[in-house]
This record gives sequence, structure tokens and C-alpha cells, in this order.
Amino acid sequence: FDDLLIILSFFPAEFFSTSAYSSPAKSLGDPGITPLSPSHIVKDSDADDAVEQLFLVVVAIDFGTTSSGYAYSFTKEPECIHVMRRWEGGDPGVSNQKTPTTILLTPERKFHSFGYAARDFYHDLDPTESKHWLYFEKFKMKLHTTGNLTMETDLTAANGKKVKALEIFAYALQFFKEQALKELSDQGGSDFENTEVRWVITVPAIWKQPAKQFMRQAAYKAGMASPENPEQLIIALEPEAASIYCRKLRLHQMIDLSSRAPVNGYSPSDTIGTGFTQAKEHVRRNRQSRTFLVENVIGEIWSELEEGDRYIVVDSGGGTVDMTVHQIRLPEGHLKELYKATGGPYGSLGVDYEFEKLLCKIFGEDFIEQFKIKRPAAWVDLMIAFESRKRAAAPDRTNPLNITLPFSFIDYYKKFRGHSVEHALRKSNVDFVKWSSQGMLRMSPDAMNALFKPTIDQIIQHLSDVFDKPEVTNVKFLFLVGGFAESPLLQQAVQSAFGSRCRVIIPQDVGLTILKGAVLFGLDPAVIKVRRSPLTYGVGVLNRFVEGKHPPEKLLIKDGTRWCTDVFDKFISADQSVALGETVTRSYTPAKPSQLVIVINIYSSEQDNVSFITESGVKKCGTLRLDLTGTDASVPSRREIKTLMQFGDTEIKAMAIDVATSKSVKVGIDFLNY
Repeated sequence: FDDLLIILSFFPAEFFSTSAYSSPAKSLGDPGITPLSPSHIVKDSDADDAVEQLFLVVVAIDFGTTSSGYAYSFTKEPECIHVMRRWEGGDPGVSNQKTPTTILLTPERKFHSFGYAARDFYHDLDPTESKHWLYFEKFKMKLHTTGNLTMETDLTAANGKKVKALEIFAYALQFFKEQALKELSDQGGSDFENTEVRWVITVPAIWKQPAKQFMRQAAYKAGMASPENPEQLIIALEPEAASIYCRKLRLHQMIDLSSRAPVNGYSPSDTIGTGFTQAKEHVRRNRQSRTFLVENVIGEIWSELEEGDRYIVVDSGGGTVDMTVHQIRLPEGHLKELYKATGGPYGSLGVDYEFEKLLCKIFGEDFIEQFKIKRPAAWVDLMIAFESRKRAAAPDRTNPLNITLPFSFIDYYKKFRGHSVEHALRKSNVDFVKWSSQGMLRMSPDAMNALFKPTIDQIIQHLSDVFDKPEVTNVKFLFLVGGFAESPLLQQAVQSAFGSRCRVIIPQDVGLTILKGAVLFGLDPAVIKVRRSPLTYGVGVLNRFVEGKHPPEKLLIKDGTRWCTDVFDKFISADQSVALGETVTRSYTPAKPSQLVIVINIYSSEQDNVSFITESGVKKCGTLRLDLTGTDASVPSRREIKTLMQFGDTEIKAMAIDVATSKSVKVGIDFLNY
């Protein structure tokens, strides 16, 4: 579940005075509630559903590590998905259906531009001026790599200055919001209101909860939705979005690497690389329209799937590779998540890091670090040159790849080291990279392929581990999606490793698969019927102390009653299957009948067998306070506090009610501020 909005209403825990002499235990939260015995778990699918709001349009934003874009569909014509207008700028050899995820702030730290516009403006600034501007690229990975992410987490600009990550993400989302609303307004001839839009933002499924919540907070800051109206924004998981789109594929919309028969008119005797190039050319010719028609039928691939069949979606992007295993449920074709999303930071950025390591080996780490800081625009230039060559890498390539070195690189190196770039290459003993007199690094195809190897090896290893899991036997298809899936090297590696176990399928225009799937998800969020919980959730309670069972240091004596404190009362376990809308209900009672305030603390853990809230890895993620002062004196002495948590959606909802008075409170689950 993506981010958590926990609408919890919780109850009595007045902090009763405890004699220090009577209790060895120091309670962590002293919740003052105890489960009613017998505690009953009710699976109730008829929980009050929020009234479904009607939106005129669904706009999905694929906020990628290296590139981003948006697409939309009017709810009245859900079979038409429109991809945004073409971007100004663009690079040779790179489709500009999406724009680079780069952002530029003025020296006063105000938003200036995004995408190609940001990159080109920054690049054209005079070097003396550019060092005052704040330029950010590939910053999304910070949310994945920061262990203790908070609202205060910083990002570092190319010039070394720091800005709060929340501001940067909010600026980026605000940019997309304004672009989309402007395009919708231009198309409709009148101003389009934000309230008429349901927004969908995609995030990697493997992100931890704080990162998913962070994206929602950034969207609120950008004015897309608000805590009062959270349903206007859906956080979609990238491989799930891809999975939803792949269901619609017709045979002419995909490349089947495993196929022995011609696909799209290309016979398998074509190499993967050339077949893919031809397929892309075929798409490009039909791309003048930015509207994709999604037929309301199940695609041909899907028609081969039967009830219970399994398939795996591998979403390989710039920063992360995300994989999820789904099972088909007929007749509606709903999806069940069989194995929790898994993956890691094995995106195409890994190839860029290998290139940077190679440059450090040739020119020295000290020089490369200095060059990035002193000539940041030229560094961007160099990486753009590398990007287009990176896309030309293929298993069967024989001719070298030329990477143009910016003049300022050659010039700065001479000043820094006192000798030429050519001299450095000769001295470095890196024999597969040569210097061309035209001012280029000439890399042999083997040298380029070697840059891909560590990243691709990690992806294949991770996939092998997933295939070894019992839940992942008999997988029929492997859908390879995401921008990095365009790489013939990755395609060949996946096909040779797993082609004998399942059919490897690549959708046409693979870089837009997630975007289109996210629109379909926004139109019908109920299509995913069963998910795996990424965390264990529970509340802190007091239980009667049992000698021999409970640790003596947890003994808490209150008014002569012996309690075991800090007990983790579990609602749901990590990796447990949860149906969409499934509700777990528990009943609690105040440990002390005279309590006037009830406090329920909610905790989460990545472990599934948690006994106490004091264990390592257990994090508090919500507090509910129910004030019972001023209630009728006729309230029964044994009060029942009913607590409900509703699971299965990308947000978890929870609520608690004082049964005697129907009083309730709500609170949001929070992974960033506790």
C-alpha cells in the first residue's frame, strides 16, 4: 500500500500515576488499553466506502529518475490515452516523448524551468554566472537511498548548495500540474480546473513507506490535492501500472523475444537489436498522433492466460528495477499480487556510474570531482553525449562508439594536470578506449558492453532469486518494461537467462508503458484486487502479565494489577495477502475504567513476527487520541473501543469508535515525522 492515510480514531490512555517502586518496567507508550477477551478479528468487506468522486479527466505523471512525462484520458472516453505535447529541445538519438528530470532554480532559489528548458538554459549561462544557479538532475534516487527520510531532507545542487528535497519535488510536480492544466484548457477552449482532475503519480513499488508518503506530501504542496481531499491523488506502483497496460496489448503492439514465428512482420532471424530498431521505426511512423487507442478488449496475450496463471513484470528504469508477480483472476481479469514487489537500485544510472568510474581511472578521481564542480554545464554536456552512445550499444555491434569530449574538458584538464587528454589516455593503460584526433573518446563495443555488465548482472541475479521462490513457479510471461528495457543488451540477457522458462515480451514504445498503465489505473483503481502488505501493522497494548511467558522487565503494576507492557498487538503481517477494501476490526477496553483520554499508538515493522513495540525496526507511525471527558455517566464500566483498519488499497485507512457513545477520531499515518 502506498502511502498511508490512516484515519484512526483512538482512545483512552490517561497516563495514570505509577509508583516507581511498584513497577520495574518503564513503559514506552503506556497506551492504557488492553484487548477485550476474547479479542475478535472481523474480516469485513462492507466497510463504509467513501463516496466516489467524479472527475472529468485522469492525468498520470511518470516522475522518473532520468526522464518524466504525463498522459491523460477523459473519463467519458477511457479508451483514448493522450500523451503530452512534444517537448521543446530534445537530444539526437533520444525520443522526446518525455523530458529529462532536471530542474533549475534561480540564484534566489525560485523555480525557473524544468526538463530540456532547464538543461539548455543552464548550459548557456556564462560559467561565472552559472555557479550561482541551482541545477538538479537524477534527484529522485535520493528518496530511495535515504534511510531516515524526513520533511527536512536536503538535496545538493550541481554547485554544491543544498535545498530541501520537499521543495524540489513540489516544484517539479507543480510544473507538470500547470503544463497538464494548460494543455487541457487549450484543448477544451476554456479554463480547466484542478478540481476536475484525478492525479496519478507513479513510484517504484520497492520504495519504502516514507518515500511514498513524501511524494504525496510534495503533491499536496504543489496543490494537486489536499489532506482534506486525498482521493484526488492516487500513488500508483510502477510495475502495477505496467501490468495493467500489458493486459491490453495486441500482437502488433509488442515484441515477443521468445517467438519463433514472425512478430510485427520481423522474423526472429533478425537480431534482437535490429528487430527492435525496426519496430521502433514502425512506431515512430505512427507517432504523429499523441493519442493511443486502448481497446476495451483483453489483448491477445491475455487471451492465452487462464484462471490462476502467473506472470512477472520487470520494470527497469533509470534509477531502480522493480519486479512484481501477478496472477490473473477471471472472469473480470482482476490482478492478484502473488509475491511482494522486489528489486533494487539497478537502473540504467548504474551504466552512467560505470562510465564515470572509467573516466576517473583515465583522468583521475580528483580531476573528475573538480571538473563536475567547476564546469558543471560541460559535465552535463558530456553525460548527454554518453547517453546517446549508450543507447547505440547492442550485442552484435562491431564498430566503435565515439563520445565527444567538450572543449572545456580538454582545456580544463590541461590546466589541471599540465598535460593533454591524449597523454592521459596513453598513460592510463585502458587499451579499449582510444583518443580520436576529432576530439572524441573512441570506445570499442566490448568496452561499452562492459559498462552495462555490472548493472545487468545484478538484474539477472535478482530475477533468478525471484524465479527460485515457490510462489513464482510456472510463470507464463515476463513483461520487460521501462526505459532501460529499450536496451538490446538487457533484452538479450533476460531472454537468454529466462527464455526457456517463460515468454519474454516487450511492449512497443516501452518507455511509455508505465505512463499509459497509470492512466488506466486512475480510471479503474479497483483493477488490482489483492496486494501483499509490505509491513506488519499493529498497536501498542497492555496484556495481563503471565509468569514464565512474559519477560520480567516488562512487568508494570498499576493499582494492584500486574500488566505486561509494550505488547505489539498485530493487525496484519508483512507479506500477508490482503483483498482490496478488506477491514480488520479489533476491540479494546481501557486498562483503567476511569480513564478520560484514550491514546492508541500505531506501529509498523518490516518483520512479520513482532512481540513488543520496543523491538528493533518497530516504528511508531500514528497516534490516536479520544477524549472521553464530558460523556454521559451512564456509560458502562467495561467500555468497548472498536478499531478498524482497512487494507488493500494504496492508502490504508483506519478508524476507531467508542461503541457506547459513537464518538470517534481520525488521524493520518505518518512515516516522516515520528
